[in-house]
Amino acid sequence: MRTDTDQGTEASPPTVSVVICAYTEQRWDDVLAAVRSVQAQSLPPLEVLLVVDHNPALLARLADELPEVRVVANQEQRGLSGGKNTGVALSKGDVVAFLDDDAVAEPDWLRAMVAGYARPEVVGVGGTTLPLWETGRPAWFPPEFDWVVGCTFVGREPGPVRNLLGGNASFRREVFDVAGGFPTDIGRTATVSRPLGCEETEFCIRVAQNMPGTVFLYEPGAVIWHRAPAARERFSYFRSRCYAEGLSKALVTRSVGSADGLATERTYTAVTLRRGVLHGLRDGIRGDRAALARSGAIVTGLGAAAWGYAVGRVRSRRTSASPVAA
Repeated sequence: MRTDTDQGTEASPPTVSVVICAYTEQRWDDVLAAVRSVQAQSLPPLEVLLVVDHNPALLARLADELPEVRVVANQEQRGLSGGKNTGVALSKGDVVAFLDDDAVAEPDWLRAMVAGYARPEVVGVGGTTLPLWETGRPAWFPPEFDWVVGCTFVGREPGPVRNLLGGNASFRREVFDVAGGFPTDIGRTATVSRPLGCEETEFCIRVAQNMPGTVFLYEPGAVIWHRAPAARERFSYFRSRCYAEGLSKALVTRSVGSADGLATERTYTAVTLRRGVLHGLRDGIRGDRAALARSGAIVTGLGAAAWGYAVGRVRSRRTSASPVAA
């Protein structure tokens, strides 16, 4: 992957293919902004692949608008995982990076991300995702739950992590050869209205299980901005997304086991969420009503996720117990 010169100088950095998955004309301006932000990187990518999810009209329109970009059709099952797997299969870089179609990258995004691969044991690097609120952060919205809108949450420390966040992540190419692709039975598809996720969590855990000693790295200097539309500023979406996360975690544990699938979540609940609730109560006693609301949201979000997980586990057991037709 890296080559040294005959003089023994420092190895050259890995080349990067950037994959952006798109599926709807409603995000036309967002998709163009995402592509332009990658084209403006201080460390240019080897290529940009725009994977369109089973939408021939959008595919043709984007290909006409962006002739300098590789605009390709999702060749796998409909959904985000299928689109990502298609991008990986068609890419040529040493590293494959993913950017959400409703996000824009800071100019040094790739430079910071690539720097993380200086250590040979690092097989994946992700960065900081910040929210672009359409009308402003709701006063009740706890930063510990910024993952609800696809962003980096309070409590995520720089350095080694169990898994990366899918909209701002990169992986060495060889991990896909060893562990396979993203799971198409986990995460979002165009046919499922509920906001499921966790396909990147399952993938990272599976990579670690198949490649012991490897490291995923959170590099906070690799910054992107992710849109948080008004619909996602509502408490109803917050509660629904937390419930969906529980459902998704049930699918993850079915695939990789509960020990690995919930290890980070248990620690996060016991430390970060507990601290968030206590801080909110303390500040609420001092007169900060919004702090009380944030504590309440943490409790509600945790409860919704736990309920979703319980429902998902029951469904998994029923599926496993169903007789197979001869």
